[in-house]
Amino acid sequence: MWIALFVLLLAPLPPASAAAPPLTAAPQLPQARVVVVQDAQAMDAFTPQPGVVRGMVERGILSHTGKTNIAAAWRAVVKTNDLVGLKVFSASGHTSGTRPSVVAAVVEGLIAAGLPPKNIVIWDRQLVDLRIAGYYELAARYGVRVASAASAGWDEQTYYENSLLGNLIWGDAEFGRKGDGIGRKSFISKLVAREITWHISIAPLMNHNHAGVSGHLYSLAFGSVDNTLRFESTSRALAEAVPEVFALPAICDRLALCITDALICQYQGEQRTLLHYATPLNQLRFSKDPVALDTLSLAELEAQRQKAGIPTTKFSSDLYKNAALLELGINDARQIRMEIK
Repeated sequence: MWIALFVLLLAPLPPASAAAPPLTAAPQLPQARVVVVQDAQAMDAFTPQPGVVRGMVERGILSHTGKTNIAAAWRAVVKTNDLVGLKVFSASGHTSGTRPSVVAAVVEGLIAAGLPPKNIVIWDRQLVDLRIAGYYELAARYGVRVASAASAGWDEQTYYENSLLGNLIWGDAEFGRKGDGIGRKSFISKLVAREITWHISIAPLMNHNHAGVSGHLYSLAFGSVDNTLRFESTSRALAEAVPEVFALPAICDRLALCITDALICQYQGEQRTLLHYATPLNQLRFSKDPVALDTLSLAELEAQRQKAGIPTTKFSSDLYKNAALLELGINDARQIRMEIK
């Protein structure tokens, strides 16, 4: 026995090539985190209840940041010396677009965190839409600003260029000009390029016939630049332009937070308010990832259409694939982690 053991100890070790390969962990796929806050009392006859909505925004920002008080939570998102732009989608009005009660709750939180009201700007592409949606009254109540991308003028040093030639309209930077290359650039608003230091995008859960959803990618990208009509006719044109505009540093590098206003899910109608094609969800969704939020919105819209017996809407999902390729966020639902609060 001892001899056998001695011989075994003296035996040469097997060559390194014969050794079992070390165990390695499978690579972890990137994850997007989405906080979903819901309250069955948030809506009454398609009308938001401000007190309930305020509580939902507070719960959402606390969960999103992991802080224990509201002021600290908002200061984890922006600083008190920032000029914060609250990008809303107002063309659909106060019922189907971004709801003023949600924006009011965000404004109250920012002011509580120490931001001077003059450092808060509620903005969209056109002033007339903001006025009709009720944002002038909201701004007057809190002393914050209302601004539009178009009224601020266009920064001709900062632009997105695409070979698709635009049919320029009044208000576009190059309207009325002639020459080679005129109509191939979309210039970014001076408001976005030169003033706002951080964006908070607040987008409704509302369908878009070509983009799929009038969400964060579409709202913030096309709200920021001129000469966008050239991309609006087909899903293919939007799929290329929206992610590339969103990827401009003045937009994507300054994105602090996205909130999907899912109090109502309107699954048909695009920019028109059609409440017979709408379902109250009583939710707000918070994330830093605009692609993940829009991906969840697309799935929700389709689920509501199926529930209503409406045929599937055909549009290209390439917009969200392209956004993921540009590393703007996650478009794979398996990599989105939802936390229900």
